[in-house]
Amino acid sequence: MKAKDSILYKIIRPIVTILFKLIFTPKIISKDTIPKKGKIILAGNHTNNLDCLLLMSTTKRDIHFLAKKELWYGLKKVIFANLGLIPVDRKNKNPETLKNAKRFLNNNKVIGIFPEGTTEKNTNKLLPFKIGAVKLAYETATPIIPFFIKGSYSLFSKNLTIEFSSPIYIKNSNLDKENERLFKTIKDLSEGK
Repeated sequence: MKAKDSILYKIIRPIVTILFKLIFTPKIISKDTIPKKGKIILAGNHTNNLDCLLLMSTTKRDIHFLAKKELWYGLKKVIFANLGLIPVDRKNKNPETLKNAKRFLNNNKVIGIFPEGTTEKNTNKLLPFKIGAVKLAYETATPIIPFFIKGSYSLFSKNLTIEFSSPIYIKNSNLDKENERLFKTIKDLSEGK
């Protein structure tokens, strides 16, 4: 079954981009590392529920985010499904999530993943990464473009930044080792390396 981009996403994305530029004035560094075509996975830290909208404002491509299934209820369920999001059960392994994400990648789409799996932190440090991003990249031969978000979503503060790194390719079947490499790449971004 062919995975398609969402019409609703195409309507919302320009509105989100304009609002973000006006309200949060984010600084976007190295967004040219996001190719205009082809399958990619965007993977980075998760600071706030607005991170998805920030990522939406960085590229004209549709991003199909993996989103925790707890958000999928009532009207949100209808909106999320029509935005091309993929539900994730963070407590139980669900092969359907991986299958849906692969379907998008096999149709040269963009997947957005926050490997930490949560925004609920008591620290500014990165939490350990879940293995999903590198597993998906390895099994579909998809490059990962790491990113790091820093600053806050304070109105007109001009301290919000998102920085992208060069793509990394997951070719080693030792996914734990590759996950550590992804973690280190994003940590280096956080430290300005």
